[in-house]
Amino acid sequence: MDEIFAGISSFLESGKVSELKTPCYLIDEKKLDSNGKILASVISHTDCRILLAQKAFSNYDFYPLLENYISGTEASGLFEARLGKEEMPGKEVHVFCAAYRDDEFDELLTYADHIVFNSINQLARYGKYAKQKGKSIGLRINPECSTQQEHAIYDPCAKGSRLGVTRSVWDKEMTDDIFELLDGLHFHTLCEQDSDDLETTFKAVEEKFGDVLQWMKWLNMGGGHHITKSDYDVERLEKILIHAKKKWGVQVYLEPGEAVALNAGYLVTRVLDIVENNGVKIAILDSSAACHMPDVIEMPYTPPLLGADKGDSKPYRYRLGGPTCLSGDVIGDYTFDRELKTGDVLVFGDMAIYTTCKNNTFNGMPLPDIYRLKDGTVAERLTGFGYGDFKHRLGS
Repeated sequence: MDEIFAGISSFLESGKVSELKTPCYLIDEKKLDSNGKILASVISHTDCRILLAQKAFSNYDFYPLLENYISGTEASGLFEARLGKEEMPGKEVHVFCAAYRDDEFDELLTYADHIVFNSINQLARYGKYAKQKGKSIGLRINPECSTQQEHAIYDPCAKGSRLGVTRSVWDKEMTDDIFELLDGLHFHTLCEQDSDDLETTFKAVEEKFGDVLQWMKWLNMGGGHHITKSDYDVERLEKILIHAKKKWGVQVYLEPGEAVALNAGYLVTRVLDIVENNGVKIAILDSSAACHMPDVIEMPYTPPLLGADKGDSKPYRYRLGGPTCLSGDVIGDYTFDRELKTGDVLVFGDMAIYTTCKNNTFNGMPLPDIYRLKDGTVAERLTGFGYGDFKHRLGS
């Protein structure tokens, strides 16, 4: 818990947090810098290249900081590709999409350096044209090696997955002329996991696609690597990357999102009311799980909360919920050292990833303002939102 909230401690002690309009996000510049240095160290030791997966963190005000440490951006579609090209100029832009569109593909090629296809069908349809435009061409493979223990929704190797080409499909559909288009392979199977799971996965990749790897220029090992987590085995990761590079002669890529911005954000919220139902005390906050931290419901998980415990170690128990009409707009159950009161300020941790890029205005909920936390002491507002942001999403 101390690791998660260390960056905001000085700001909280100053009392300035009470001046903020809530809910709001605070993005910790110092923590981003610290994460970036860890990633840069991996690059230095292994000669790999690391990309920011913008699906997890796309707050481009911090791209000038991050570009000092990483090799570029990874995009899941047209708009992310454009963002990476515009806001991290001169750096690589890689794109993977489950399926590309005819009406977007030409524009996409103006931003992307690498194009990764999800199927042999799409590779055959678009690959030659992209190659003529000077792009490096890849295909996502599915090693059918599940290492997920908790979050099946994030398992790209689950049976029936729509992501990646299995070896049986490869053997059935791949032809020599299509194969000649390929520069690299891509696999992505992890979610917030350590390097032992990558090691297991890479062995499966070598077993099923080793005969293909020898012809490739690069290999992208995707994201889900918890590299900047305090107990992550970085040494094992580096051994895997060096092994792949030496054995197969490939340029190795990683594209983490969460590792770039892990523990680099906070969501500041206030208690609006406290109600009770069948002995359960419920604090209604001005922030919503459904709107402002959607992964709480989608993953699902209970986010860290400063000064609170998810177990029974403290005497006062509350269920924290949002102000929307959704019955399931519940953040989780926590225990506290004292009773909560209306107006109390609460701080959720690890709110940089999968928050600002996924939030929404369901129920007409305002989007939280976004602040830059500088030197752990100064909150600089980067952007604010209002009624217009809600209305203009819905019509003219």
